[in-house]
Amino acid sequence: MDNSITQSGRQLILVTGAARSGKSEWAETLAIETDKTVTYIATATIDPTDVEWRARILLHQQRRPAIWQTVAAVEHLAKTIESALAEDCLLIDSLGTWVANLLDRSDEEWENLTQELLEILPNSVATIVIVAEETGWGVVPAYPSGRLFRDRLGMLTRKIGSISNPVYLVTGGHVLNLSQLGRKLD
Repeated sequence: MDNSITQSGRQLILVTGAARSGKSEWAETLAIETDKTVTYIATATIDPTDVEWRARILLHQQRRPAIWQTVAAVEHLAKTIESALAEDCLLIDSLGTWVANLLDRSDEEWENLTQELLEILPNSVATIVIVAEETGWGVVPAYPSGRLFRDRLGMLTRKIGSISNPVYLVTGGHVLNLSQLGRKLD
């Protein structure tokens, strides 16, 4: 068990990494290790015509313990977190999908939604594990919506990382505790 996780205390944990790196599996392991009641907060919308997307979601569902409750939060993530209790562990998967759901929002609406989230996260009494995709390690997208997604997700992940402890990077099937190995930017 990770020594930083306790049953009685609240904690904000960020798990970030590339696609198919194992970040969701690591986040699930951390949630189990809390010995708290786990609620999986799904940020994805399900398109019944997208067979490949449904298969990805099914893979995640099959891997999770059956006793976990699942709650959809495709837009109002902060409101979902707000109702959590001290005996809860919320596993939010994923930040990137949540950002994608809100790409059509104006800069002002986006700022309000993220500010609401950033205010509720450190004040929640629950343990919260957030999965976030790393993006922007390649070329700058050639289209505006790609750049907007990359910039919004990158900045939000950085802000959440600054208030989280621990922060994990999962890459190549390995987990790195950035809070122990790295140094936080001010």
